[in-house]
Amino acid sequence: MKPLHFVFFFFFFFFYFYPVSTLSYAVYDASAATITATDFIRTSCYATLYPDVCYSSLSRYANAVQQDPARLARAAIGVTLSKARNLAVYVSNISREDDYSADTRASAALHDCFSNMGDAVDEIRGSLKQMRQTVAPGSESFRFQMGNVQTWMSAALTEEETCTDGLEDVAEGPIKREVSKRAAKVKKLTSNALALVNIYAEKGTM
Repeated sequence: MKPLHFVFFFFFFFFYFYPVSTLSYAVYDASAATITATDFIRTSCYATLYPDVCYSSLSRYANAVQQDPARLARAAIGVTLSKARNLAVYVSNISREDDYSADTRASAALHDCFSNMGDAVDEIRGSLKQMRQTVAPGSESFRFQMGNVQTWMSAALTEEETCTDGLEDVAEGPIKREVSKRAAKVKKLTSNALALVNIYAEKGTM
C-alpha cells in the first residue's frame, strides 16, 4: 500500500502546484513585455524635441504599442488630436464671452485662433485616418501615404504657431495666459507626433 500512497501523493503535488508556477510565469512574462514596450517608447521619444512630454503622454499606451513604430506614431497623433480638439472648443467658448467681444483686438485674435485650431484638427484627423489605412512599408503607396501624413502634421503645427503668434498683440491677462499655455502643450505634442511619424516613414523606406 505504501507505493500506491506515494504515487497518489506525487500526482496530487504535481497537478496542484504546477498551474500556480505556470500562472506565475505568465504574469512575469506579461510584466516583462510591458517593461520592454515602455523602454521602446522612452527610447523612441529621445528622438523628439520634447522627450519628457512625449514619454508622459504615450507611456500609458505601452501595452497597445508594444515595439511597433507605426502604433506609436498613431498613438501620438491620437493624443494630439484629442488635445487640439479640446483647445479649439475652449477658444470657441471664451471668444463668445462678453469681456472679450468688447475688445476688438482680443476678439479678432481669439476668432483667428479658433479658425487656426479648427484647421489643425482637420489636418491631424486626416493624418490619423491615413495612418490607419497605411499599407506595408517599402512600397510606393507607403511613401505616398506617409508623405500625406508628414505634410498634414506639418501644416497643423503651422496653424498652431499662427494661433499663438496672433495672441502676441493681445493685452496680458488670465485668458491669454491660459490659451497660450494650452496651445504650447498642443504644439509640443504635434511636434513630437511629427517626429515619430518621420522616424517611421524613414525606416519604412529603407
